[in-house]
Amino acid sequence: MRSLLVVNPAATTTSARTRDVLIHALASEMKLEAVTTEYRGHARDLARQAAQSKEIDLVVALGGDGTVNEVVNGLLHDGPDPDRLPRLAVVPGGSTNVFARALGLPNDAVEATGAILDALSTRSERTVGLGHAGGTPGTEDESVPGRWFTFTAGLGFDAGVIGRVEQQRERGKRSTHALYVRQVVRQFLEEPHRLHGLITLERPGHNPVKDLVLSIVCNTAPWTYLGNRPMYASPEASFDKALDVLALSRMSTPAVARYATQLLTSSPDRGPHGKHAVTLHDLTDFTLHSKAPLPFQMDGDHLGLRTSVTFTGVRRALRVIV
Repeated sequence: MRSLLVVNPAATTTSARTRDVLIHALASEMKLEAVTTEYRGHARDLARQAAQSKEIDLVVALGGDGTVNEVVNGLLHDGPDPDRLPRLAVVPGGSTNVFARALGLPNDAVEATGAILDALSTRSERTVGLGHAGGTPGTEDESVPGRWFTFTAGLGFDAGVIGRVEQQRERGKRSTHALYVRQVVRQFLEEPHRLHGLITLERPGHNPVKDLVLSIVCNTAPWTYLGNRPMYASPEASFDKALDVLALSRMSTPAVARYATQLLTSSPDRGPHGKHAVTLHDLTDFTLHSKAPLPFQMDGDHLGLRTSVTFTGVRRALRVIV
């Protein structure tokens, strides 16, 4: 088996010594080329080259959800084709590692490496669905390139929080769950549209859902983790289905307190709910429009401001070692 290991040297929870141990462990079981990323987008470029070479059987991403997202977008540069493309394996190295944990992998990099080697020896894999988001034809964002995401995307409030976190990290702050909580509070206090939303959700054959303040698109459950606590924005979301949406039409202080409590106590059987909550399941095609530019994120990566995003849920997109 010929494999490419894409290593993010800035992965927050793995040291250089740990990464060396993992590389040697993987290299002992396969023909492995390990490449350390040197710039933003490098993981995507490496994975695209691996997919187009037709000589690589497996691409291993060692890093956080951002690294995994880049690798996935590189593998799917020419579109999904699970029978032709290299398989993907993920060694978690970030602060949250939602995609890896949603697959059932241990959150520890060493344990996850052992699980991947066991899965390879037993040929254990699954084909997962992914989400795709791109510019909407006929809008000012129509030229925005399409991009795949593995577990979540969001337009509005949650993307604003991620943008704030990234600003803090650029100033030298560590990416911790406490940092995220602080930015949630600041985003809420400064959110100008929390009582009168700007977002409209449109999907074929249905009336539009208007005046949304927050819109979270989920490809799997949990949506994210707060430490070791899983949070389920859309409990029915699954890698075997298309996309789910949780949207809120109001974010007053009482409403936020209620929905935040529901999110913190959510489970695989019940997520946020109430008169201001909109929940939609297994959507293959829909569009989010905004009356003004709003922050947009995919897999925890802030991508700037958008006024319109078109989403597609692809049920069988990529083979993953589990």
